[in-house]
Amino acid sequence: MQIQQDADAAAPPPTATLAYGAGPQQRGQLRIPDGNGPFPVAIVIHGGCWMAELGGTGLPGLSEMLRKRGIATWDIDYRRVGHAGGGWPGSFEDVAAGIDHLGAVAKDQPLDLDRVVTIGHSAGALFALWAPARAQLAAPWTPPANSPRIKAAVAIDGPGALAPMIGIDAQVCGQPVIVPLMGGTPAQVPDAYRAASPSDHLPLGVWQLLVTAELGPFMQGYIEAAKAAGDPVEVFAPPAPNHFDIVTPGLPNGEAVADWIAAHAFGMRGAPAAKPEAP
Repeated sequence: MQIQQDADAAAPPPTATLAYGAGPQQRGQLRIPDGNGPFPVAIVIHGGCWMAELGGTGLPGLSEMLRKRGIATWDIDYRRVGHAGGGWPGSFEDVAAGIDHLGAVAKDQPLDLDRVVTIGHSAGALFALWAPARAQLAAPWTPPANSPRIKAAVAIDGPGALAPMIGIDAQVCGQPVIVPLMGGTPAQVPDAYRAASPSDHLPLGVWQLLVTAELGPFMQGYIEAAKAAGDPVEVFAPPAPNHFDIVTPGLPNGEAVADWIAAHAFGMRGAPAAKPEAP
């Protein structure tokens, strides 16, 4: 973790830091590659166990690796448990607002909104998969007309569902985090868990690229469910990985993950599965 944090701190400053809301966490860092564009865009969402004391303010190291590979990045922060208004629904409201704001950012930046993917690490992986699931959710979660359409979701060593991780979260994060995040157990707030869990909305209808490392065994259930639902899924398992080297610039696994994302996330090879209509 310390090596990753040091690499993040050493990353060059972003092209711009922009607000998508009034709160201190409602900010995003924009990075634009060299050249004229328009550039494909990765919406980057950091992890940190959904806790205010973890996660920093983004993933500048991963974002910079992608920028060097010709991908613009919109690296968003959001309120977490411990911040005023963090947890359900505030954390999810922030992620949704940060994604929706990309359309406004693109008005004066060389961004190709026909090639937009979400990328999340650890707890952020849930949000990366949740973003395309919003199209199936009722208001207030449904994306507005000017929100960019997500073409692919990249989940890096993180969950696609919340309820199955209860109990495991205390082992991974050092304390229970999912019940505090959601404001109750699945039995107490079932509608919130359903709205927040991408696994409950399969097929998502987009390409899903999943990077497995230390949390790989806990991702298998989601991977199998997404494939069974008909979603196109690709999995990358770097050699001897840990939870942090896979997003750290200068380390073999971090560079390999960035290469894999750049090579696969924007291919758009054919039409993905569509959500079947209700009878």
